[in-house]
Amino acid sequence: MTTPGALTGKELTKHPKGLYVLFATEMWERFSFYSMLALFTLYMRDESEGFGWSSEQATNLYANYLMFVYASPLIGGFLADRKIGYRRSVMIGGLFFMVGHLLLSFHSLTAVYAALTCLVIGNGLFKPNVSTMVGNLYPEGSHLKDRAYNIFYMGINIGAFVAPVVMEVIKQAYGNHPAFAVAALGMLVSIGILWKFQHLVEDPQPDSMEGLGDPERAEALQTTTDVPPDHEVPAKTSLMESVPESKRILALVVIYLIVIVFWMVFHQNGSTLTYWADENTAWEVSGTISNAINPFWVVVLTFPLVWLWGWLNKRGLEPSTPAKMTMGMGLCAASFYILYVAAITGEAAAPEDDPYNFKVSPAWLITAYAVMTLGELMLSPMGLSLVSKVAPVRMRGLMMGGWFVATAIGNKLTMIGVYWTEWRHSTFFAALGTMALFMAIVLLALLKPLKKAMPGV
Repeated sequence: MTTPGALTGKELTKHPKGLYVLFATEMWERFSFYSMLALFTLYMRDESEGFGWSSEQATNLYANYLMFVYASPLIGGFLADRKIGYRRSVMIGGLFFMVGHLLLSFHSLTAVYAALTCLVIGNGLFKPNVSTMVGNLYPEGSHLKDRAYNIFYMGINIGAFVAPVVMEVIKQAYGNHPAFAVAALGMLVSIGILWKFQHLVEDPQPDSMEGLGDPERAEALQTTTDVPPDHEVPAKTSLMESVPESKRILALVVIYLIVIVFWMVFHQNGSTLTYWADENTAWEVSGTISNAINPFWVVVLTFPLVWLWGWLNKRGLEPSTPAKMTMGMGLCAASFYILYVAAITGEAAAPEDDPYNFKVSPAWLITAYAVMTLGELMLSPMGLSLVSKVAPVRMRGLMMGGWFVATAIGNKLTMIGVYWTEWRHSTFFAALGTMALFMAIVLLALLKPLKKAMPGV
């Protein structure tokens, strides 16, 4: 018996239905996650509904929360690999998420800290393992895996785009606490979808020994079951499996170190790029709205990019995953050089004694975000795909967690934004663009050894 949501051959012609189940699961979870982020710091500062905290207090708690959120998948991935299994980890994580959002709907500082603890645990169990489940829908060697992660990544950004809009409407009409409750409702929808359609994302009888004489069946069981590796069945050796595990793990660690810089630069969108949008962009809205630009471009650009990869693949021209990530890093650098030119243009017209007092066309920011988002689509979902392809089967959840630890470190390093008002804006943008460009060059130089450690990707 084969899994309805997975295919057993290497030659795939379409995505399994399970991809769309996980797409919807992740979309609603991200709606829930970004709803909380859109509300949290302003809620903590609010003197009537919140706790009247200073901006510094709220920002420090927010930064520490994000650091733990992005580090927690390392533990969650390990537990899924060794003990719990991927689907069960996602379900348990979803329940912690829901409890955390519900706790925030009560006005209590104790409830806030308890909620943040639940959200960190929930993210650790949910985030790396739902990403791993996407890769596990595809047999080893499938060229559809990269494009699957692009589609999956779009689900993340639909949730991210809708969340702040919905939260603002509910907050204005009913207040913060009902808005947090709506975030919990989004999480309920997420785990409800996964529960209802679980048969499409895992083998209904993972311990079945049927078909063990068929190597393709054995491989399908290895990649689709929701059990820790102690229950694996023998599979034929692939090109990737011929590379020693230590070499593959080292290659992934190198990738992690490089993408730390990407996240440090990219996640300026929540701080310095918001300040730029608020203070230096000539439009009649606040900088808050700029946070919708990136997910908007993700939704717009994802399917054209997926189509391009498919078109190139048919002609044998699709770049390897590390090559795509190199291009992504280069595009990230280019986006900040666009902002550098915008800042130079504005500073030239600013008063000599106030180089920060200028405004430029919003087209600069919108264009920079378009280029940055294209780079993001070549790097972030490609990184998820790479981990799924390269990590040893018994360590996939753990290594997926490592990807999120790199993200956590990058988030912590966004503190480089403290130089926003100490350097000229043009200098700040140039510095970040140059850091990203340097890492793109490093990745380019390492392409050959990486390809040897990651054959076929």
